[in-house]
Amino acid sequence: MRWRPAMEQALYGEHGGFYRRSEGPAGHFRTSVHASPEYAGAVARLLLEVDEALGRPAELALVDIGAGRGELLTGVLAVADPALSARLRPYAVEIADRPAGLPAAVEWTDRMPQGVSGLLFANEWLDNVPLDLAEVDEDGVLRYVEVAPDGEERLGPVLEEADARWAARWWPAEEPGERVELGGPRADAWAAVVGGLERGLAVAVDYAHALAGRPLFGTLTGFRDGREVRPVPDGSCDITAHVALDAVAAPALHSLWTTQREALRALGVSGSRPPLALASDSPAEYLRALSGAGQAAELTDPAGLGGFGWLVQTVRMPEPPSLAGLAGRRTL
Repeated sequence: MRWRPAMEQALYGEHGGFYRRSEGPAGHFRTSVHASPEYAGAVARLLLEVDEALGRPAELALVDIGAGRGELLTGVLAVADPALSARLRPYAVEIADRPAGLPAAVEWTDRMPQGVSGLLFANEWLDNVPLDLAEVDEDGVLRYVEVAPDGEERLGPVLEEADARWAARWWPAEEPGERVELGGPRADAWAAVVGGLERGLAVAVDYAHALAGRPLFGTLTGFRDGREVRPVPDGSCDITAHVALDAVAAPALHSLWTTQREALRALGVSGSRPPLALASDSPAEYLRALSGAGQAAELTDPAGLGGFGWLVQTVRMPEPPSLAGLAGRRTL
């Protein structure tokens, strides 16, 4: 079996799919959403800028793609401006069942809503969109990698035309043993969700790489109980591969790519330590600020979560002011 259907079944199969398990993703790995409420706060500030850019519509959508157990939406709703909350319509797009205790305002759905205006946010979703792997054989020909249920691999047939075109454009490989993670399905998945926006901002946040620095041997791996494990497509572990974000961007839209570090700093997450004078004037407030600074530092660490890529695309709206002047941004 090729890797794409194997991943699809292992991650999302109705009987035993990893993402249908009761503990949810947080039971196995920690994302930015789980690391700190500062992350939800930054998304809430970005949402306010989107609302302003859209002219404060009567209904403003916040769509969380791959919502897990609704942690990000819950965090944003907790800090959202009360004046905005009355117009806000939050959607959690997720294949798992709705979790208990989720705020009643959240609409739980397994598909992207259509014709909405607002902010679409996909945090660590694209890296779990199933894809095929290819490897250059001894004759310099790219062939699909096939995988058995126990994770053993072998080379299969030569690439089909569409995958061969994608590889030639986005991930050229010539040396025997080089691997390509064929990202066409991810571009299609992203285009499908962005197509649900009538107007608004679409943001994808993920482990990422660009054309100039594709990994020679790919990035496919597994995670279980907080540890990296061999990627066996049997539903026992998460299976993930980093995202070629430059190849994912939906065409004909204004697009930029930056790092999480730069994006979060622009949205007010700095990681700076509070002034020592505060420790004398208000010790409790100083400790709270110090804790927040530590969490912010984790979110913006360039060797960790801060190194994630942010793909930002506008749909019939101007760029939010905080992102318009980003250092280190690239326009795609």
